[in-house]
Amino acid sequence: MQIKVAKTAGFCFGVNRAVDMIYKMLAEGKKVATLGPIIHNDSVVNDLKSKGAVICSSPEEVPEGCTLVIRTHGVGEDIIKRAEKCSGGYVNATCPFVQKIHKIVKSESEKGNVVLIAGDDKHPEVEGIKGHCVSESFVFSDCKHLDKIMEAHPEFAEKAVSVVSQTTFSVKEWQKCVKKIKLVYTNAVVFDTICNATEERQAEAAELSKECDLMVVVGGRASSNTAKLVKVCSANCKTYHVETADELKSLDFAGFEKIGVTAGASTPACIIKEVLQTMSEIVENKEVIEADAENKKEEAVSMDEMSFSEALEESLKNLTTDQTVKGEVVGISPNEVQVDIGRKHAGYVPLSELTNDPSLSPEDVVKVGDVIDLIIMKTNDAEGTVMLSKRRYDAIKAWDDVVKASEEGTILEGTVTDVIKGGVLVVTGALRVFVPASLATASRGEPLENLLKTKVRFKVIEVNKQRRRAVGSIRAVLKEERKAAEEAFWADAEEGRKYTGTVKSLTSYGAFVDIGGVDGMIHISELSWGRIKHPSEVVNVGDTVEVYIKALDRENKKISLGYRKVEDNPWEILRRDYPVGSIVDAKIVGITAFGAFAQVIPGIDGLIHISQLSTEHVEKPQDVVKGGDIVKVKITNIDFDKKRVSLSMKEAVAPAEEAAEEATDAE
Repeated sequence: MQIKVAKTAGFCFGVNRAVDMIYKMLAEGKKVATLGPIIHNDSVVNDLKSKGAVICSSPEEVPEGCTLVIRTHGVGEDIIKRAEKCSGGYVNATCPFVQKIHKIVKSESEKGNVVLIAGDDKHPEVEGIKGHCVSESFVFSDCKHLDKIMEAHPEFAEKAVSVVSQTTFSVKEWQKCVKKIKLVYTNAVVFDTICNATEERQAEAAELSKECDLMVVVGGRASSNTAKLVKVCSANCKTYHVETADELKSLDFAGFEKIGVTAGASTPACIIKEVLQTMSEIVENKEVIEADAENKKEEAVSMDEMSFSEALEESLKNLTTDQTVKGEVVGISPNEVQVDIGRKHAGYVPLSELTNDPSLSPEDVVKVGDVIDLIIMKTNDAEGTVMLSKRRYDAIKAWDDVVKASEEGTILEGTVTDVIKGGVLVVTGALRVFVPASLATASRGEPLENLLKTKVRFKVIEVNKQRRRAVGSIRAVLKEERKAAEEAFWADAEEGRKYTGTVKSLTSYGAFVDIGGVDGMIHISELSWGRIKHPSEVVNVGDTVEVYIKALDRENKKISLGYRKVEDNPWEILRRDYPVGSIVDAKIVGITAFGAFAQVIPGIDGLIHISQLSTEHVEKPQDVVKGGDIVKVKITNIDFDKKRVSLSMKEAVAPAEEAAEEATDAE
């Protein structure tokens, strides 16, 4: 006879996190109260009670000085507000996957959407989800129940509908319900909120039950996910549901050649271990097969060569601190990452051990399905958990890379995470490298704050292997890159070539522009067709500008740049749009004894001779016009060579008067 244990059996991350949190608080001497049983497992709950944990049905029942722990299932917003009034404060141990559902339904219901929740209406998790809805919400347990809601509320077909599910809802039933929802509610938004661990556990249980003659499902009878495992397995073979090892003694195992064992998310490793040990006493001449998380092959362990307890200990063996392992990311939450390391232990990587870069979230570092290298930090055999570190593994590898880069003079990349006294810290891999202020920028005096959170390239110029410290230089790389860019520029540069550049600095006589490794200057006269007093009237430091090379001095490495475009030349605009004879509105910009100057278009002023100011005799131009007046003028002559324009107010008025006289004669 053979026994095969499901790889995913036992505590899920969320449950393990909550239970571990309470045990830690109790070990620190804190008074702890839980809002209802922390999980659906009497053995764990009773053990916590024996250590001093108090179970309360409401925040108001929490004893003075006790810290209230919100259980994994989560609660509604109203209960959270009441928990805030507890004298000992509260800790929210709600599973991160459930918290995500809370955020979804709150956001969707605030929009006025109808919220449909797939799950058990009386389950604490579902009650908590409903407690975050501010609009209508309805719970359905299966397709038949969903049909009743649809029949009772035909108006939902015209409304915005948002759909979520309990994390432990049956995957198969969810898929059927979603298909129906999409057919009836074409405007429905569906959020797949079944926990991936739950989905994997159910899928593995289904496959295992197809291979076995008998399935043993271990878990509390009040546990929703355990009940679903029983249902999944029962569809394929005979299934026993046990809560403790003692229940096995009354069961019949005769005639079964292959037995599968799985456990709900609320079942700790110690109970699974006890169940297996009890089965070993009941069943004779058998083999134990453990799922191999790495190669997925079945490995038979002969009971003649190894006792059952030895085989079990091999499977649940203590993981040595500092041992390196590979782990597959199976879940991501704001504060930690859950990993499968191929053992019965539930692996997790706290955010502080995930990366050295505080600006990154877990999603920025890993994604579900990634296989990552880790170092074991702490093992808790009693709870079946192991804390791991990616940061420290990466730091070891990064140090080797840094030493190698120092020896070979290669360039490394990293992110500036901190500006400190005397320089900046650059994280490469998971290692921090110090870059002195004098070597952090292209030139001295540049603000180091501009580097914060940016990616930089640097060289390692010094390492201290004893203290595992390294010093880098960003300037060394910038200097090399600029030199290479400069050589490439001069090899290819020619007059008339266009470039996109960045304004680096301004002076009273022009603007200096970086055009890719070299600086060129736009003289103030080249910045505008009109008169300007300072370059800042046209450009500012940091602006991106289109320029062209006007002149090159290769010997002295000087570049004169052009900025003005021919098509923007006001004289070309005048030639194109304002031929002689045109009548335009002009602004008086100056008055002399012999006439007035008026702006025809920006950049071009014309002269209205005193004789052309009026049809009548004018002694002083001031008698007719003053600065700022808008007057109608006729362009009588343009000298493009001498850049002169002659204007006449008299001739601009005459056509209007002639037109008026003709109109009078016609009457």
